[in-house]
Amino acid sequence: MKKKYLSVAVILTVAASLVSTSCIGSFSLTNKLLSWNQTVGNKFVNELVFFAFWILPVYEVSGLADLLVLNSIEFWSGENPVAKGKKVIEGNDGRYLVECDGKGYTITAMNDNTSVRLDFDIDDQTWSVNVGEESYPFMTFVDDTHVKMITPEGDMQLVEISEAGCYAYQQIATGAMFASR
Repeated sequence: MKKKYLSVAVILTVAASLVSTSCIGSFSLTNKLLSWNQTVGNKFVNELVFFAFWILPVYEVSGLADLLVLNSIEFWSGENPVAKGKKVIEGNDGRYLVECDGKGYTITAMNDNTSVRLDFDIDDQTWSVNVGEESYPFMTFVDDTHVKMITPEGDMQLVEISEAGCYAYQQIATGAMFASR
């Protein structure tokens, strides 16, 4: 029952956001995340990162942040808060600090100091999503032809960086998404 109320609340919030600004917005955070994904490696690695970000709700979180906060700020202020190095954003539900350091983005809610970040550990060759003190690795480079990718169960699975490897990982990712519904 609570899940139904949460779904209704999210839908109403999104609808109110769209009606109050009447702006589609540039979705700059999500687009920068997608652009970053295209620079991670070859097309197979990029595809694997795409599906890992689908399993971990990275795209969903960035899209929601764009939809509810950043696009509205861009519409009303005329400035894109993600395009600059550091910017404090005033929202209806609090203040946010958006920082770009050339390696990724950190968005911090100033009312409770919660933040989300993407980082690359050069020593471990691992990409991680960091939320607060918790770090969730989603991809580790093993060698020139293999990576370890996160599965929907949270385990790491060896995946070949090839069309066949991407297809196999896609089946794991999409199978879990449809099985949970």
